[in-house]
Amino acid sequence: MSEERRLETRLLARPLEGKRALVTGGAKRIGRTLAMALAEAGADVAITYRGSEAEALATVTELQSFGVRALASHCDVREESSVDAAVAAVVDALGGLDLLVNNAGAFETKALETISVAEWDAMFEVNTRGPFLMARAAHPHLKAVHGRIVNIGSLGGLQPWATHAHYCTSKAALHMLSHTMAKSWAPEISVNCVAPGMIVMGEVNPAYEQFARNTPMQRNGRAEDVAAAVLFFATGPHFITGQLLAVDGGLGL
Repeated sequence: MSEERRLETRLLARPLEGKRALVTGGAKRIGRTLAMALAEAGADVAITYRGSEAEALATVTELQSFGVRALASHCDVREESSVDAAVAAVVDALGGLDLLVNNAGAFETKALETISVAEWDAMFEVNTRGPFLMARAAHPHLKAVHGRIVNIGSLGGLQPWATHAHYCTSKAALHMLSHTMAKSWAPEISVNCVAPGMIVMGEVNPAYEQFARNTPMQRNGRAEDVAAAVLFFATGPHFITGQLLAVDGGLGL
């Protein structure tokens, strides 16, 4: 096999070779799966964590097993100074930034009439202000390399869930923020949003079966399904921007 052919084969297997990615909330659950998928695709990956230091360090070790650079940075996405410091640390360690995945999020089930102002604000601090602060801090670095942003929204931002008003509204705001970012930061930066539906990660709960039965694809989603959508936006044409992709098996239809 020629050297040119070897390079082509390697790029097909690792389409993000040489790219530098940052995944917020990447220590566990869906964020961890997203980070792993990016590393497997060849990207150097930084993750942020707030209270999951042990899980973050374990995830970094697993990321490094793919032969890429990896690091974890403590970050509270609600706080401007913490966000700025984390992005600066990642850029310094990796030498730049090509992809930001805003995954860190909050979720709560509560009747609308019982939601306090503090609970309402707390949801928006994480789900809407956090991605704004992260993207703003990453903007100059992404602009310099024609980078990309992928925000993790939710089917709840597309449909009204009666017992999740503050969550649904915060995710709907994130969807609009994604569109606004895409329009404001083109043509240098592409910005898209993935909106997962019911994603199950090994939990045993009979209630989940109801969602599976109501889903046209007859199953609940997996974190790997979300990762595939993120990889699409991370590796597809840079021309694709401002798009919202529901990963819900048709549950929202």
